[in-house]
Amino acid sequence: MRLQALGDPRRAPCRTQSQRGPRRSPSCSGRRGHPPFGRSTPSLRGAPAPSPGSPYTSQTSIPFLPSWVTDFLPPADGSQQTIHFLSSTEPRFVDPTPADRFDIYRKVPKDLTQPTYTGAIISICCCLFILFLFLSELTGFITTEIVNELYVDDPDKDSGGKIDVSLNISLPNLHCELVGLDIQDEMGRHEVGHIDNSMKIPLNNGVGCRFEGQFSINKVPGNFHVSTHSATAQPQNPDMTHIIHKLSFGDTLQVQNVHGAFNALGGADRLTSNPLASHDYILKIVPTVYEDKSGKQRYSYQYTVANKEYVAYSHTGRIIPAIWFRYDLSPITVKYTERRQPLYRFITTICAIIGGTFTVAGILDSCIFTASEAWKKIQLGKMH
Repeated sequence: MRLQALGDPRRAPCRTQSQRGPRRSPSCSGRRGHPPFGRSTPSLRGAPAPSPGSPYTSQTSIPFLPSWVTDFLPPADGSQQTIHFLSSTEPRFVDPTPADRFDIYRKVPKDLTQPTYTGAIISICCCLFILFLFLSELTGFITTEIVNELYVDDPDKDSGGKIDVSLNISLPNLHCELVGLDIQDEMGRHEVGHIDNSMKIPLNNGVGCRFEGQFSINKVPGNFHVSTHSATAQPQNPDMTHIIHKLSFGDTLQVQNVHGAFNALGGADRLTSNPLASHDYILKIVPTVYEDKSGKQRYSYQYTVANKEYVAYSHTGRIIPAIWFRYDLSPITVKYTERRQPLYRFITTICAIIGGTFTVAGILDSCIFTASEAWKKIQLGKMH
């Protein structure tokens, strides 16, 4: 423990031993009942006694006083001296340096604070709450966010006005020799029996057929249909019951966080339908763009579907049934973009969580402490 007395420079200083003789003046002995400041006492820090010629400031060690005591001890000559008891472990400066005056985080001595049981509980709950919010924000920062937007445009301008189509359909009651794919649109295209990039797989010992094909269509309204029109000999009663395994347009997107109708007809089962009925599927195709974090774009197409089943007749009799896919394109484009939360936003959120939680917890602790102190005073009869 250290004692630092700051005297008034306007007062006359105490005379030293060389000035008044071998005995020290009573005016330099301090207050009555206290040991004089100039006596040699055991020092906790080994500080030297004040040197002669320093009448305004005296510094010595007082081992018998606690560190939290601050008192005014005027000497016998009437001058006022402020006594600052400094910690024995950490030195403290009476006058801060010019740079220290800019410190907005002023330090409070630990001896001047009072811990409470309620404050400990609130502190633990506060730390747990901050940890929970921090982990939640960290998970959101690491996880990739997918943002979607709509705009009017043709996204895939390098495709040459073409859309790739993938079709996989099974007809369990129609021979492969009779199954064919026909394509036509408003640009004048009319292709019967398309065979490029297509494959026919016999089913049920050759009774049925599974057709798989990859082809392209123009970006204009049109249709493609599975029928027997390309067969050399038309059957009398073709059975057009079927199961559609896959019908997709453009690139295949296998992204978990994107939920769309990229294969809306996948799994369509028409095995219980009228064998002689035709099936019309009316498709509304919506261009879709998916852009990953690296900026690479993939072009796909979603579609909505409506269907009807009917038996067609003409003046010559019943029309040969077929499975029609009539399509039209939407001018609206859907774009999915992978994004990750920026670092500055994550840091801002963490600072807001920590600062806000500590502030609210401090207000709550202060209210509880004030209420408890008031209740104690009421119990003691000191509050009326």
